[in-house]
Order: sequence, then C-alpha cells, then structure tokens
Amino acid sequence: MTNETRKSLHGLAELVLAGPQHRRSGTIRLRVTPGGFATVAAPDLAVQADALVVAGDQRFPLAGRTFAQLAADAGVDVGVPEGVYHDHSGAGPDDTVVIQDAATILAALAIGDAALRRLSADAVPVLWPEHFDVGISVDEVNYGVSAGDAAIDEPYAYVGPWRPRQGSFWNVPFGAAVPVRDLGDVKGVFAFFDEGRARAAE
Repeated sequence: MTNETRKSLHGLAELVLAGPQHRRSGTIRLRVTPGGFATVAAPDLAVQADALVVAGDQRFPLAGRTFAQLAADAGVDVGVPEGVYHDHSGAGPDDTVVIQDAATILAALAIGDAALRRLSADAVPVLWPEHFDVGISVDEVNYGVSAGDAAIDEPYAYVGPWRPRQGSFWNVPFGAAVPVRDLGDVKGVFAFFDEGRARAAE
C-alpha cells in the first residue's frame, strides 16, 4: 500500500463521486460497497479496486487515467464538493490515479462498515469524502475506520467522544485509535468499538 494509492482513492471519492453527486443531488455522503465504494444518489457511480463503474454496468479501468479523464468517461464534471469542507485529498483533476494495493484499503473500509453495522442497527455508516473514513455517531461518540492520514499512515479504527475522556484507552488527541491490521477482522474491530462505547460511558 502506498500513500499515492490512498491519495488516489481519496481523490476518486472526492473529485469523481462526491463532487458530482453534491452538484446534482445535494449530498456528499458515500457508501461502502463490496469491493469498493459508491454514491448514494445520482449520478450512479462506484469505485472498485481497478475500475470506475457507471450505472452498474459500464466499467472504465482506473490505472493510468487522470481524475478528469475518468470523470469524462462517467459523463460528470470533475471537482470537489464546493463550499462544503476545507480539508481535501490533495489530488488534482490532472493527476494520474495510482491503484497499487488498493484492495488493502478497500478491505479495511469494508471491515469497518460491517463492524459499525454490528455496533448499531439504527445508524447507517457513511463514507465521508472529507477525511475518507467510514463512520457513525452514537450517543455523542464517533466510531469509524479511516483509510489513514498524516498521523497514522495506514487504515485504522477509531473511537472519538465529542467530549474528551481520560484514561489509558484514549491514546490519541481525539480519542482512541488502533491500526486495523492489529485488530484483524470484523470481530476485532467490533470489539474495539464496543470497548470504546463502554469506556466512553464511564
């Protein structure tokens, strides 16, 4: 897995899916799907490990293409959701997509999505294009899995209470975080979330 791959997947979420969806349907929310992620409203776009999928059946290879080229393939205008948030992927329309080991990141997001659904039957996980993480909020606590960032350079699970908590469990400024590889699978990530829920309630 490379930082370039994470930046590319984040850029696809932001420039090719969330931006066009926000302009057409007024929402930036995305969803995790088997093998990738997709829009929740028009236009019907999805990213898999090696392809952009349009309307469920048109597939365009990701490798070696720019974000602008892929957006043109999909018939949408490339670009971030304007005026919604300030932190961005750093990817530009003319950058070339890199997908080396993309499956590692996509698998971590899928594990997170499944664990979140076990944690709460009512809260629907959202893949947010701002920080490229899938998460929910329950009782003023955020739970989720991030693809990685400047602080933790790999996919990680997190628990982030809206009000700071004290104790050894809370190991990062915003709460608690553990690399997904250390938690192993859906069961391990769910156990981390469940412990976080109990600790936050103390």
